[in-house]
Amino acid sequence: MQSERGNLKMKKMLIQGGNLLSGEVTIGGAKNSTVAIIPAAILAESKVVLDCVPHIKDVNSLLSILEDMSVSSTFADDTVEIDPTHIISTPLPSGKIQSLRASYYFMGALLGRFGEAIVGLPGGDDIGPRPIDQHIKGFEALGATVTNNHGAIQIKAPNGLHGAKIYLDMASVGATINLLLAAVRAEGQTVIENAAREPEIVDIATFLNNMGAKIRGAGTDIIRIDGVEHLYGRNTHTIIPDRIEAGTYLSMAAAIGDGVNVKNIISEHMDAYLAKLEEMGVKMDVKEDSIFVYPSPNLKMVQIKTMPYPGFATDLQQPLTPLLLKAQGEGIVVDILYPKRTRHVPELIRMGADISIENDVIILHHADKLQGAEVSADEIRGGACLMIAGLMANGVTTIDNASNILRGYDRVVDKLTGLGAIVKMVEE
Repeated sequence: MQSERGNLKMKKMLIQGGNLLSGEVTIGGAKNSTVAIIPAAILAESKVVLDCVPHIKDVNSLLSILEDMSVSSTFADDTVEIDPTHIISTPLPSGKIQSLRASYYFMGALLGRFGEAIVGLPGGDDIGPRPIDQHIKGFEALGATVTNNHGAIQIKAPNGLHGAKIYLDMASVGATINLLLAAVRAEGQTVIENAAREPEIVDIATFLNNMGAKIRGAGTDIIRIDGVEHLYGRNTHTIIPDRIEAGTYLSMAAAIGDGVNVKNIISEHMDAYLAKLEEMGVKMDVKEDSIFVYPSPNLKMVQIKTMPYPGFATDLQQPLTPLLLKAQGEGIVVDILYPKRTRHVPELIRMGADISIENDVIILHHADKLQGAEVSADEIRGGACLMIAGLMANGVTTIDNASNILRGYDRVVDKLTGLGAIVKMVEE
């Protein structure tokens, strides 16, 4: 495991396009739940066990950060065990933090556990600004002082945290989660208004409640947290399926599938996305925990506008784009959450796509054929987009910086190969 955690070499993905995919694929645990629950585990005063953990780079990076805090962990099969009983409060301004946006959840977790935290400003995908002002505003409302010391955020609550009423100016997933992590150990009641409502937030609240937290309203825009003194891992927590991974494989199945069954899905978490697939003319059989996608030759263009949950997820606009290129007419993608999330567009143009950007609006037209090319995955979801395009294209596609895909997609080469794709990962 140590060698995997330390393996930061960049990789290339080589795809021989044009093969129809068929069979079944099983979706892993939700990345956006996992990367918050692992930092949340340090709030416990006993061992914590997580099941359905995805095999992605971000998990290995977080477990490596835990090691720096004297928190031991094991990752076998799909199960992670974390033992925070010997945790030490230590600054986390290292390079590990800077390469991983989700590391900012250590702010709320360390603040809740120790009443102080020093965490380097996080990195992650370059898809435009993701300010942490809402996090800071919330921490200050809970009684902490926050200073930026040469790129490291220093948070201290020498007199302890106390409950507060916090209104988020925007329904930020990151801020909602970070304030949950800090408030569960604060004295008194905290109310978060205009909270984000994503399923992953419900998953994290369930995890904390099972350890003894008192959180009500997760999944609505008002969350109430009554602080408790102690949290203990009691049961194995099973992480919900990853709706973004599921949406990626559904798009892939519709674009180049000859009958693909996508398993381990909670379809209710994807209502807005599935509605767009149906509007396009994708033929699907939606069952209790799986979706079978039939070949869908006659597709029409649609307009996509990303919105906070339960609207169309920003993380799914890029994975849907290659499928849109198969449709007739003119399509439009407007990402109101991250309007600069367009770095996949010039890469698709290299492959022959008829796609352009005007005032942060992506405009698409039907492309009869895509051609294999050398392209770059500059972030996770853009990489997924290029991966699907490469599977559709004639010839070989080489995706540089493919390590970014591994940050968000569980055992992706094995899953693609299982569907009949010709794909491999090589060191750059």
